[in-house]
Amino acid sequence: MTDASGYAWMVVTSATAVSVVAERVACLPSDLRVAAVGEPTARAARAAGWVVDLVPSESSGAALARELPDTSGTVLFPRSDLAAPTVVDALRARGIDVDDVVAYRTVGTGDEPVVLDSPPAAVLVTSGSVAREIAGRLSPLDPRTAVVCIGPGTAAEARAAGLSVHAVARSRSAEALLDAVVETLTPTAPEQEGTP
Repeated sequence: MTDASGYAWMVVTSATAVSVVAERVACLPSDLRVAAVGEPTARAARAAGWVVDLVPSESSGAALARELPDTSGTVLFPRSDLAAPTVVDALRARGIDVDDVVAYRTVGTGDEPVVLDSPPAAVLVTSGSVAREIAGRLSPLDPRTAVVCIGPGTAAEARAAGLSVHAVARSRSAEALLDAVVETLTPTAPEQEGTP
């Protein structure tokens, strides 16, 4: 993909998609509107010099597909080869034409089990593909290892991969994921007598 002309909207659902498109397309057409799945993806798009026209009220592909305005033009959807069909199916169900483009491929890190000297306190799961890698290469996880997911969709995929999910970030961002890790690993001290 070296040209984005002729599209009404471009929908991006990851910072990686932004990066891949920005590397291949020197400048977005001035009439192309951009929709980003959440604030982290929108930040990446703005950092690439793009104007972001839509960030849905909820950080999910389903919300983005619901909130994208009706258009008679074609929507460009550059995505990972492993992306769920949520966005494409929902837009097409609304009668919107979508050019569904595999912009990058997600590759595993190998098949051999990863052996650690000591169990990690937590593993951070940022996508379904990460969940599958953890399940395939770090299983069985020590029961004391907290599995913390970046969002509810990722948590569902982690559970489907056989992982026990201990916490889910409040929003799909690195900051919220780290907050969830801290909350999970930091036991709350019981209130001491005489303190509010």
